[in-house]
Order: sequence, then C-alpha cells, then structure tokens
Amino acid sequence: MQVYFVTLITAVFLQIAGVLGIFFALGFVHSKLQYLTHKHYRQTLGWKGILWTAWIGTPIHEIGHAFFAKVFRHKIHNITIFHPDEASGNLGHVNHSYNPKSLYQQIGNFFIGAAPMIFGSMALIIFLYFFVPNGKEVFLPLAEQQNTISGFVSSIIDSLKNLFAGENIRAWNFWLFLYVSFAVSSHMAPSKQDQKGMWKGFAWLVLLVIIINGITLALGVDITNYVLSITKYLGILTAIFVYAILLSLLHLILSAMLLLPFKK
Repeated sequence: MQVYFVTLITAVFLQIAGVLGIFFALGFVHSKLQYLTHKHYRQTLGWKGILWTAWIGTPIHEIGHAFFAKVFRHKIHNITIFHPDEASGNLGHVNHSYNPKSLYQQIGNFFIGAAPMIFGSMALIIFLYFFVPNGKEVFLPLAEQQNTISGFVSSIIDSLKNLFAGENIRAWNFWLFLYVSFAVSSHMAPSKQDQKGMWKGFAWLVLLVIIINGITLALGVDITNYVLSITKYLGILTAIFVYAILLSLLHLILSAMLLLPFKK
C-alpha cells in the first residue's frame, strides 16, 4: 500500500509539473515584469500613468475572463471592460458565479483566472501577423522546437532581430503594433483576485488528477507517459507566452529609460 501511495504522489506531481509547470513559471515572470513596469509609471506619472496602456489592455484582459467564464458555464452578472478607479486600483471587472457542486465549473476557476495571459497572448500573435510586415518571420524562431538552453536563447535573439528589421522600423504600422502590443502585454498578468480564483480551480484540478491516477494505478496502469506526451503539442503555446514576455521586457526597459527624467 505504501508503494501505491508513493507511486500515486509521484505520478500526480510529474503530470502536473510536466504539463502546467512551464506556464506557472512563465506566468510568474510575466507578473513580475508587469509589476515593475506599472511601478515605473506610478513613480513618474502617478497612478493615471498606466491609463495610456490600460484603455486597450484592460478590455482584452476582462474579455478573456468573460470568454472562459462562458466556456466553463459560469453565470456572468456584470462586465465592466474599462472603468478606472484610483481608490481601489481596479481598472475593470467581470462578476460571475458558479455551481460549487459542479467539478467542471470549479476547475473552470483556474482557466478563468489565467484567461488574461492566454487571451492576451493570442491577441499579440494576431496583431503581429496583421500589423508587422514580416510577422511570420518574427515568430518562426520561437515556434521551432528547441532542446537546449543555447538554442532557446538563440531563437529569442533571432526573433528580436526579425522584429526590429529595417523594413519594420520604416513602416508606420510597426510602431502602431509596438504600442498596442505594449498596452496588451502590460495588462496580461492575473490580478491578486484572479490568482485566488486560479488556486481554487487548481486544487480541484489536482484532485481530479489524483482520482484518475488512483483508479488507473489500482488497475495496474501508469498513465504518466501518456499525459506527458501532451507536452509536445504545447510547444506553440509556450512560444506564444515567451513572445509575450519578450514584449513585456521591452516595455519595461523602454519605460525605465524614457521615464527616468520624470522620477519623483
């Protein structure tokens, strides 16, 4: 029995970490970059300084919540895609409720909380393909499978070179893209309230994985390898998240440089 429980715990850990681990890591990095960027604006232009990006980024953030709330059959009571409130710090909100007896809706809390990162990243790719002359070439190095750290770093450098190619810099729509992308990427990270919902959903997701593995191991079948095989299909999603982080990092660097003279 002890061997069974050790195998169960190991299998659940490997499956959760293998499939979702990279997204937790990237989400953490993105959250820190967003915090530092907003901090620059608050210290230089005041709280209203973030509004020049929020009026675009916040609606996409909130629409992402609403979209996944619908997918997971939550009841939406009210949607405010952009309503800045300095007193509370809120920029928008989606009020929704769910049936606590529904496992599907409980797990949905995880994806609803993570929705801005998922939805925002997809929006960035759409903007890239529509606004940037060589959009496909920018994203291609990141989309290719990288098995080493050096290869991964090389793909990032190649993407940045393609992004700031001469043909792009000379095109007006590239600069429009850069602004819109900065606006979206600086409001993609889940808020503290979003994170609370995510952890609730994550707990139920882990419980589901435990139940499934408990049954399969009792039948003498370890499904870990089958679950981890899913990761080969997640490469493109990982690349999209990395691309979003690159834009957030660029935004942080540029905002730090340009706003330095206004620091209070």
